[in-house]
Amino acid sequence: MILGASGFIGGRLASALRARGDDVLTATLREPKAAAAFAASCDAIVNLAGEPVAQRWNDAVKRRIKESRVDLPRRFIEALAQQPKRPSTYVTASAIGYYGTSESATFVEESPSGDDFLARVCAEWEREAQRAADLGMRVACVRTGVVLGTGGGALPKMLVPFRAGLGGKIGSGRQWFSWIHAGDITGIYLMAIDKASGPLNATAPNPVTNAEFTKTLAAELHRPAFLPVPTVALRAILGEGAGALLQGQRVLPERTRALGYAFEFSRLSEALADLLQRRAR
Repeated sequence: MILGASGFIGGRLASALRARGDDVLTATLREPKAAAAFAASCDAIVNLAGEPVAQRWNDAVKRRIKESRVDLPRRFIEALAQQPKRPSTYVTASAIGYYGTSESATFVEESPSGDDFLARVCAEWEREAQRAADLGMRVACVRTGVVLGTGGGALPKMLVPFRAGLGGKIGSGRQWFSWIHAGDITGIYLMAIDKASGPLNATAPNPVTNAEFTKTLAAELHRPAFLPVPTVALRAILGEGAGALLQGQRVLPERTRALGYAFEFSRLSEALADLLQRRAR
């Protein structure tokens, strides 16, 4: 069962599961008791539900972000505990926001959590998921970076200004950009469903700075990219939520690779070339 199957990652994962012969059910986390009853007949649960983070933050938005990732999963697992039969596996989305931000540090799965708003939410998100372990379920937490794909995610939004020659670095451009191809995020979720437990960084092995990303995307599109996005403008659009984009984090999938996941796209230029060819078809 997939919670949040209507999202960009959820749709791709559902298709991949069906393609390999799995039956896929979907439910909404907004109705935790009903979803728990529905889940009782399943072998595995994947929780991808959550309020979008890419919006202007205010107190109400931050409450919704936390409620969707902490409060509703808690109520879901509490309801699941009342079921006479439960799945054997619980996989939850998380995010590399877990580590906080840094221009100099490198984070792996064993790194401690940060102390900003997103880091605290991610840590609580994962703690709630561990309640499923108390019910005898295998639990995996997929800490996702910036997903690049067609039909959704970050890339289509970036392509509009870049194709017009209006692209540019964000802020200083020195901040790290830990990205992942949509095909690899799907593959990591499949591995988590089948055999993994604990935290898994879902980021490509070769993160880049924002300036490097800008240069690579512009080169793939054969367009200039000389118009930086000023810090003031980004903060005006996203408010406090601009911090993650302006500061970033360098995250490596150390444990993900040790568990046997082989990335199809480990270099940004290869990933962008593949995705841009797909859009052109």
